[in-house]
Amino acid sequence: MFKHILVPLDGSKLAEAAVPVAASLAQTLNAPVTLLHIIEQDAPQEIHKEHHITQADEASAYLEQVAKRGFPAGVNVDTHVHTAAVKDVPASIVEHAITEFQPDLIVMCTHGRGGVRDLLYGSIAQQVVAQGLTPLLLIKPDNEIPTTFKLENILVPLDIGPAHDASLPMTERLATVYKSSVYLLTVIPTFSTIAGETAATGNLLPATTSAMLDIDVETAEEDLLVHLAELKRAGLQVTAEVARGDPATEIVNISEKLQADMIVLTTHRKAGAAAFWARSVAPNVVRRAHTPILLIPLEEKKG
Repeated sequence: MFKHILVPLDGSKLAEAAVPVAASLAQTLNAPVTLLHIIEQDAPQEIHKEHHITQADEASAYLEQVAKRGFPAGVNVDTHVHTAAVKDVPASIVEHAITEFQPDLIVMCTHGRGGVRDLLYGSIAQQVVAQGLTPLLLIKPDNEIPTTFKLENILVPLDIGPAHDASLPMTERLATVYKSSVYLLTVIPTFSTIAGETAATGNLLPATTSAMLDIDVETAEEDLLVHLAELKRAGLQVTAEVARGDPATEIVNISEKLQADMIVLTTHRKAGAAAFWARSVAPNVVRRAHTPILLIPLEEKKG
């Protein structure tokens, strides 16, 4: 599954919230880790109200320090500083991931407090998942930076159709090694919460749209029964539910109710304004949930 983990760090304590998670995964899965710092062109003096590392030698010393204090003995940790200043940090992270390190997973923190700028352009983390194809685990610390990581409950929202089943193999592996419980969830909109083209159709053909939503519920129930049986055969403790309402809202609410330790989501790689106008579920969940979120990008079909 995850054989190499990449952890981008900017030098702030907030970004270091990704370290305990990466350390746990690396130790549990016996995966090497690369800590990465990108020197940003015209960088601000502060980031997250802390000193922003802008010099290569300072960055190297910082990454070495994090490697020593943040990871247990036996975990293979490398460090890398991209010394040529770049203007587009997300693009540089993706480029390193694709052309140099080829990790199976990127772990990073997102704070979601960028206001209008995040809405229009997407946070750095959202841009990384939008530009790349590497799974991205987003850590969302609140007021207190976590020092440990547990994975007792995993929430897996699934859409109808096989494309979104890409989250299940990773979920099965994680749940097996961490002995986690798995909660499968499919959310079918109600007539009042449908969006986009479906909403426009619904206004013209309300009875037909309501009937199609009811059919979607039946299809979702059948799909979940299949997935439930497969995961139970793998020896996992699994529960499944079909909920009704706005998908992002229901996912966030149920994750809080379950006290989920991770949400595993597939995403169509939309970030910023494109995701806002398309009302994509994954970016909306990222903005609103406090739970670590594993985003699995779906490769766009051509033609």
